[in-house]
Amino acid sequence: MIGRIRPLMHGSIGRAGDDRHPWMPHEIGERKHTMTSTYETSTAHRSASAGRGPLARWVKRLTAVTAAVVAFGTGLSACGASSASKDTLTQTGGHTKVVVGVCPGPYGEMVEDVLAPLLKEHGYTLTTKLFNDYVQPNKALDSGSIQANLFQHINYLRKFSADNHLDIVSLGQVPTLGLGVYSNKYTKLSQIPDGATVSIASDASNLARSLGVLQRNGLITVKGDVDDTKATVNDIATNPKHLKLKTIDAAQLARSLANVDVSLVPGNFAWAAKLKPSAALAVERQSAGVINVVAVRKADAKTPFAKEVKRLLVSQEFKDKIAHSKFADFGKPTTW
Repeated sequence: MIGRIRPLMHGSIGRAGDDRHPWMPHEIGERKHTMTSTYETSTAHRSASAGRGPLARWVKRLTAVTAAVVAFGTGLSACGASSASKDTLTQTGGHTKVVVGVCPGPYGEMVEDVLAPLLKEHGYTLTTKLFNDYVQPNKALDSGSIQANLFQHINYLRKFSADNHLDIVSLGQVPTLGLGVYSNKYTKLSQIPDGATVSIASDASNLARSLGVLQRNGLITVKGDVDDTKATVNDIATNPKHLKLKTIDAAQLARSLANVDVSLVPGNFAWAAKLKPSAALAVERQSAGVINVVAVRKADAKTPFAKEVKRLLVSQEFKDKIAHSKFADFGKPTTW
């Protein structure tokens, strides 16, 4: 669902409207009809006869050369338009405007409160565009309607890009709020009863991530020969508490707490739902694969903007800004 673009402001991210299938104009072609009269045919015949003279031949050659030059110029214009079709950066008052796609949670606020002020000093004005799922931010990035996004970890980015044939790359990590185990009924993992219903993310990378958290906390085991970044519910070896795993869209996990015993909620959606990490029954130990990243199209990875972001994400100024923000307790990038 595509949300709205809004100017920089402090505070939480607003809600986006439901615009899953945006209107697109249809191209309407024109059909031109040509009528040839007897007079025109006769005139054409006389012209053809007259066209055999030296002057007519010279005019004919000049017309052909002019047409070739026009066609060549038109071709260059078309090529230029094609190559620039995804170049949506615009200049305003000496600053380059950049739209960053985000999802509900802390990362839109991180863009507004931390990244935007720092990048403004280097000539970039950032705005955020809110999406309510994990699909549209990458689709919008690929189409060129946004220039960067910040919502996903590298494992998800790689899997989504491969599955959807997209050329999207990471510019670097940001502090990340880990996935947590939450419940409205229990305060300790030991209280989870036999046969409890547990909701987990349905997308492949976050599903595997959730199974890893359940395994590390002794609630299930996963087959030993399975890549822990690709595990599915079919790879569960033992389930001593007979947990009933319910896979749903990650954006709905926090809301599902009203109907399940336990839910494993990614940090951004937990933040948006005002779930406190301190209230979680358990929080994942983050590896590099599940730390969120700033992403751009591969074609833009060497632009001045991309180079500035890469420099900034490992800079002392970024670390200091984070240390004095509400993101100070987030898991730190492995690149720091």
